[in-house]
Amino acid sequence: MGKNTFEENLKNLDKIIESLESGELSLDEAIKEYENAMKLIKSSSKMLNEAEGKLLKVIEKNGEIDIEEI
Repeated sequence: MGKNTFEENLKNLDKIIESLESGELSLDEAIKEYENAMKLIKSSSKMLNEAEGKLLKVIEKNGEIDIEEI
């Protein structure tokens, strides 16, 4: 799995959920899809934490908002 955007991760998670809910996968396929979903969730969580860090770096200096890059 390459580096996807957060939105791409969500779309891929939706597809995995649909395939798991369909009941048409073998046990091995379902386990593989579950593993892929967990990787996407971990990646998405990391992206959210990074975004939160950037938001927390917004500081006020001399009455003006300044964004400090991390």
